[in-house]
Amino acid sequence: MGRSRRTLPEELLLLALDPTTGTTAQPQSLDLGLAGAQLVELALAGRIAPDGDRIAVVVPRPTGDPTLDSALELLRRRGAPVRAVHWIGGPRLGLRQTYLSHLERCGMVHAVAGQMCGVLPTTRYQATDTAISREIRARLDSAIRTGVPPDPRTAALAALAHAVGLGKHLYPGNEGRSSRSRLRDLIRHDPMGGMVAHAVMDVQNGAGAGPRRPAAPGAGAGAGAGAPGAGGRPGGRAEPGLPVQARHGAMARAVAH
Repeated sequence: MGRSRRTLPEELLLLALDPTTGTTAQPQSLDLGLAGAQLVELALAGRIAPDGDRIAVVVPRPTGDPTLDSALELLRRRGAPVRAVHWIGGPRLGLRQTYLSHLERCGMVHAVAGQMCGVLPTTRYQATDTAISREIRARLDSAIRTGVPPDPRTAALAALAHAVGLGKHLYPGNEGRSSRSRLRDLIRHDPMGGMVAHAVMDVQNGAGAGPRRPAAPGAGAGAGAGAPGAGGRPGGRAEPGLPVQARHGAMARAVAH
């Protein structure tokens, strides 16, 4: 995969980055959205494909993007298709920070050190070239305004933006209500993006414990090692709107909130 094109996780993160505060909007659900965006990007690259409500690796060849290839290898090691909702709700800590650090290395953002309450160290990120974020936003605006079916990449980005709740960040207030509605409607233009977006929302709603294939006799709870229920909690229960990533030392990290 050439680096001339930004990946969906990168674009989703740039959309969420507030140019004034240097923080990310919807930080808790954004972690889930980035995991989902990796799946869509791998599908666009022809490495994975949907298998019902599951994801199957069809071409294990690396893409050339280290973060995507790490996700692809984890999927390959599963040995069988995995439910999208289980993958997205799994405990992959630090994904947002991984992408923020990557954007910093690429020169698209720069880190600004600070403190929370005068004690805890924090890091905020400012875009170094706001034209990139404006171009990404313009693609969504055009799809919303014109009603012309967008390309699969833009449709998937819209679906993920809606799923993580960026609509109220991008199109705030009563005046943005119709734009938020049209952003939601764009979910139908890309089947893979739509499936992943619905999985992201299911995890947030604690609905990751839907119908499963019967477990083999003597098998442990859930779908085996590395396949927790929604939000990574036993029995598929999740705190509404609070993914597993956000429940592991949020104050200790205090990074790019």
